[in-house]
Amino acid sequence: MGGDSTMDRRQQILQALALMLEEDSGKRITTAALARQVGVSEAALYRHFPSKARMYEGLIEFIEESLFTRISRILDDVPDAISRCARILTLVLAFAEKNPGLARVMHGDVLTGETARLRQRVHQLFERLELQLKQVLRDAEIQQGQRTVITTTAAANLLVAQAEGHIAQYVRSDFKRLPTEHWEDQWALVSRSLLREVQAPA
Repeated sequence: MGGDSTMDRRQQILQALALMLEEDSGKRITTAALARQVGVSEAALYRHFPSKARMYEGLIEFIEESLFTRISRILDDVPDAISRCARILTLVLAFAEKNPGLARVMHGDVLTGETARLRQRVHQLFERLELQLKQVLRDAEIQQGQRTVITTTAAANLLVAQAEGHIAQYVRSDFKRLPTEHWEDQWALVSRSLLREVQAPA
């Protein structure tokens, strides 16, 4: 039973941190303020997380797990490349929109002044997303006889840059400009020029 309550408390601390990131946009979050928000002492906070960096790492792990578990499902359920890319990118944008505090972690602005390892973790998260999209686009050639108009590397990078740009605008606007705003129209434009039929050799 004790294990469960420890997990619950860790979860509670991470939720409180995410909420503070959403509400205190631009303010540096101290462990003292976080302890007050959770209703425990700072010492109790450190029993669950040895440092604030570990708390941020816990949030990054949660983001990774949430996104990539659902991306695996999309890959299982959706057969064609364009629909897969659309679903994956929409998932990332909707996740950021629903979790403003976590959007700030994804954007990286809250990690300024924190350990370099954390910024590297967020960088790796987006690298992993880009790699996944690249694989989807590569599979399109084998499975659908369609090839990206530019290289798969450049195409996957373009798609991730789109998502990152929307998340950055969301954070910069203090969560007023939603990541999904204009997305359907923009995706319709991008997706039309993403793939072309592979020409059979004469």
